Amino acid sequence: MAGRFSKYLATAAIVAGMSVSAVGAQSRSKASPQRPASTQRQAPAQRQAPAQRPAPAPQAPAAQSAAAQSTANSTAGLRLPSDVTVFGGAMPSVVKASAIVNGEVITQTDIDQRLALLAISQGGEIPQDEVERLRVQVLRNLIDETLQMQAAKAAEITVNQSDVDRTVARVAQGVKQSPEQLAAYLKANGSSIRSMRRQVEGEIAWQRLQRAKIESQINIGDDEVKAVIDRLNASKGAQEYRVGEIYLEANPTNEAEVLANAQKIVAALQQGGSFVGYARQYSAATTASVGGDLGWVRPEQLPDQLTAVLRQMQPGALSQPIRVPGGFSILAVQDMRKVLTADPRDAELSLKQVSIAFPKGTVRAAAEPTLQRFAAAAQNVGGCGGAEKLAADFRGDVVTSDAVKLRDLPPVLQQMMLPMQVGQATQPFGNIDEGVRVLVICGRDEPTDASAPNRDQVAAQLTEERVNLRARRFLRDLRRDAVIDFR
Repeated sequence: MAGRFSKYLATAAIVAGMSVSAVGAQSRSKASPQRPASTQRQAPAQRQAPAQRPAPAPQAPAAQSAAAQSTANSTAGLRLPSDVTVFGGAMPSVVKASAIVNGEVITQTDIDQRLALLAISQGGEIPQDEVERLRVQVLRNLIDETLQMQAAKAAEITVNQSDVDRTVARVAQGVKQSPEQLAAYLKANGSSIRSMRRQVEGEIAWQRLQRAKIESQINIGDDEVKAVIDRLNASKGAQEYRVGEIYLEANPTNEAEVLANAQKIVAALQQGGSFVGYARQYSAATTASVGGDLGWVRPEQLPDQLTAVLRQMQPGALSQPIRVPGGFSILAVQDMRKVLTADPRDAELSLKQVSIAFPKGTVRAAAEPTLQRFAAAAQNVGGCGGAEKLAADFRGDVVTSDAVKLRDLPPVLQQMMLPMQVGQATQPFGNIDEGVRVLVICGRDEPTDASAPNRDQVAAQLTEERVNLRARRFLRDLRRDAVIDFR
């Protein structure tokens, strides 16, 4: 059960994403197969201020203090004294605190249940050494969520419970349960349906507020749209990547701590953690709300430090933390393609899958003779019509599947099947416990050349990016003006 939840609840915030962000992203993807890549990344422009100072080398504490004063001009306006004396008692830690945000209470129960929802989304328990750090992040997220809902209420924007009901029903359907069964499962695992519903409501309210107060004030000129389309046509054939990014802000005083956190995130992702989930929880970039998705970008559009790494990556690859101006970035490559050029991996295949099973407890050595005979027989399958005979000879099963996009298959199978012809079978793959199988290609429809997005699609993308940027500034202002009391 937890495995199914980790798929559909990729983070504690994925529920909200399914209600608005992910659904919107899916509709945009269908409408615009060639996303205007030259407009993608706004985050680097926001990070240029620290770009003039190099990353400091490891220093002693005294040297760090001196370096911070001489190089970190972000505090110049505060006129801080060089010799700091602290008065009064120490401020209590807020790691296990509740909070009051403009008079609205966030309880310890709220924090615990949201943290439990995060654990469910990750498919298991949170490592003990990560609990306190995640608790702090969950509290920050709840504070932001509260501020967003308060701003929506002040703007007389309402979210009907029927809107929330539909999203919860969609999530429950995704894990093959009723809403009542979903609620019981969440309760049994330390969370609650109330916590999920509040998060969904907050995301819907924030998105509606953006549309009402921000999107309505954005105008995209025809010359801007034309410039994007011209750049796309000029870059036809260039390699571009579908990239996810987690960006962590850092300064000379906390660089080592941020790097250590970034390395922990990479380790968690390598162990199967959700990139979308970690991006939504930790990324400081404007793309955090969509799980760190930068869309389709060309390497030269990114900062030089990211460009060098990205060119070496393949689909499915995850980078180590990369030092960039203002912090650290972690990249994940989801896919690759060439601009306005037909991608062979967009070919649609008609397939027959022949699967054979082994008795429970069979070891590899005992299965090897059968595997060798199966591989040899698959090489001589004699076309799609021979799949049934191949299955009968090895007491296997045949499954037929049409309209399978080559790019939707695992990367190792994509590479294997790209040069294959109709009538050929793959090498056997799978494992002894779950069965070994081959795919026989029965038909192949090659893709046609892609066309540039139309003006409406480009204008919609430009609008979306500017809304995201202004929404981040709006949230920053809400934080600045809020009265928050930690208990």
